[in-house]
Amino acid sequence: MKSIARFSMTILSAACVFAANTASAQEPTKVDSKHYKVVLENDQVRVLRINYGPKEKSVMHEHPAGVVTFLTDSNVKFTLPDGKTVDSIGKAGEAREAPAGKHLPENMSDKAFEAILVELKTKPAAAAKTK
Repeated sequence: MKSIARFSMTILSAACVFAANTASAQEPTKVDSKHYKVVLENDQVRVLRINYGPKEKSVMHEHPAGVVTFLTDSNVKFTLPDGKTVDSIGKAGEAREAPAGKHLPENMSDKAFEAILVELKTKPAAAAKTK
């Protein structure tokens, strides 16, 4: 009986480790450090520099909500977890909201592209009431 209990605990422990590794596998700087580098991080934001060569593709990963600023023009296809795709065109100097979510980006251009992504770690504080 003790060996069955020990075996069950071993399986449960292994499952927990696998689940933890799977959860962290969504982290872009861990699963795709070629394209994502942290340039600044504090308790409110994490800033990533994104670099993709021509026709390069990433892996499925996840970001919290943020703001992206394009350093170069971009033409990216995002594959979502359900298999649907979304095309995104960005112009150098443009900034836009980046909603939270999972995706697999692919640079559709024959040129490299670069962007800065500011990921938000906390929700904005409520606006102060004025009297």
